[in-house]
Amino acid sequence: MASCRNLPLFVICLLLIRGSAPLPTMTDENQFKDLPPPDYYDNDEISTTAPPKAVPASPKTLQKCDYNPCLDGQLPCDYLSATTGCLCQGVTLFNVAPLAPDLKSVSWNGSEVVIRWCAPYSYVTAYIVTVGGEHKQEFGKDQRSGGLGDLENVAKVCVVAMNDAGPSKESCMMYQPEDTSLPLKAGLIGGALGFLLLLLLAVLLLRHRRQRKQEAGISMHNTAETTQ
Repeated sequence: MASCRNLPLFVICLLLIRGSAPLPTMTDENQFKDLPPPDYYDNDEISTTAPPKAVPASPKTLQKCDYNPCLDGQLPCDYLSATTGCLCQGVTLFNVAPLAPDLKSVSWNGSEVVIRWCAPYSYVTAYIVTVGGEHKQEFGKDQRSGGLGDLENVAKVCVVAMNDAGPSKESCMMYQPEDTSLPLKAGLIGGALGFLLLLLLAVLLLRHRRQRKQEAGISMHNTAETTQ
């Protein structure tokens, strides 16, 4: 009976002894030193590697098309751009009247009057040349020059570009015919001067011969008088 009575007292003492032991605090770093890290990701595999950056492709070197709108037989610039990938100035479409060509010269080449022009950046099917407002010649779309024959008088020469939508505005120049009488006048003047020079030489030669005859006659007369 005595042991039973002392049993509750022993249990109480044991509880008091355990309760008096110090509890771990957050400031004691050694208490959590060997604890395993918490599983935050629920065993899901998450890659921490950053995705590779895209490397920009090196741009192609863009060049202007080798196109001269003032040369005969030049391929269209849009064709060169489509076949080689070069850069070309924009061209108006076939359903729009072309821009005006650029008339560069109207000159006499020794046998006829020749005109030269530069093509517009437009779709062109032909070029029409007028002289004094009248139709004179028609040239193909790849031509940039042409002969007009002989123009005897001062005239206004114009060229227009054509396509199915209609004509362009005119590009014009005044043609001044060369004075073909100048070479003739120069030849006549030169011939006259040459004739005068020959005539002067002939007169001087004749006078010189007369003078020598006179001197010879005087010398013979003096010789005869001396012998007498």
